[in-house]
Amino acid sequence: MPNSDYNDIFTTTLKNRTKTLADNVSENNALLTFMKNHGNIKTIDGGSKILEELEYGEGDLSWYSGYDSITYSPKQLFTAAEYALKLCAVPVAISGEDLLKNAGKERAINLFDKRVENAFKTMKNKLSAALFSDGTGSSGKEIGGLKLLVADDPTSGTIGGINRATSGNEFWRNKSITASSALTVQTIGKHMNDMWLKLCRNSERPDVIVASNDMYSLFDNSLTQLQRFTDPKLAEAGFENLKFKSAPVIFEGDHCPDKHMYFLNTKYLYLRPHKDRNMEVVGGDRLAVNQDAMYRIIGWAGNMTLSNAEMQGVLIDA
Repeated sequence: MPNSDYNDIFTTTLKNRTKTLADNVSENNALLTFMKNHGNIKTIDGGSKILEELEYGEGDLSWYSGYDSITYSPKQLFTAAEYALKLCAVPVAISGEDLLKNAGKERAINLFDKRVENAFKTMKNKLSAALFSDGTGSSGKEIGGLKLLVADDPTSGTIGGINRATSGNEFWRNKSITASSALTVQTIGKHMNDMWLKLCRNSERPDVIVASNDMYSLFDNSLTQLQRFTDPKLAEAGFENLKFKSAPVIFEGDHCPDKHMYFLNTKYLYLRPHKDRNMEVVGGDRLAVNQDAMYRIIGWAGNMTLSNAEMQGVLIDA
């Protein structure tokens, strides 16, 4: 087994880097940056499920005069969605041979840094991609991202233990519009406006629009120079964006599904990492049993959750 001093260097190198990893993940993704700025990354303390309370009903209101009776009938106004705790990890391994070839603490630290940097890059990229997943990846062990929470077909499937196909659960369906023919720079604005109006209720409206590269390009090309506005906070963070009405329009590279544009009200959308497994080194020294090597695991646990489906929408190109 390699010199035990290297275990300390290895572990210290990882722990020092994990202090900033959680922030770096959010800064690697425009949607997460937006959610972080709005306080929508909230840790959980524990439990086998992540619960989001849902308000879906209305009470009684009676118009009356004089001594008229005011009617009251008990109603169920609240329920809860339950989200499973999902876990992922990236291992960092170093063989005894590599350590021998990189003798000396300074060389070992350089070697560790490269391996750790690669592991953190992997974690950032994979989690960013998972935000757009449908929850079926890795045999259902992956988090449920936008393809699940804001579905192309909101009348089927189950989110948070609530079946959207069941009569009475219409409140748990997001809005979805599929263009009847391929969108163009002349027609994309109308379709975006149609979706926007479906999601406006009193003072509620989408606060961010996430587009695939092709949809973002269509929207960009449809604007005149005088129509180009951006969100300064996202621009300062390094993310290109435009604005549609009051909402920034951002794109997510290869992660957002092609021909999709998500209209999100992030007041009801959260990333919920576990406080004890938010890009942390999983405890204890981990030595390979039958190998001259040592390894550590960088772990994350949590899920993406939704508490109001009716205020979310997806526009799909034909």
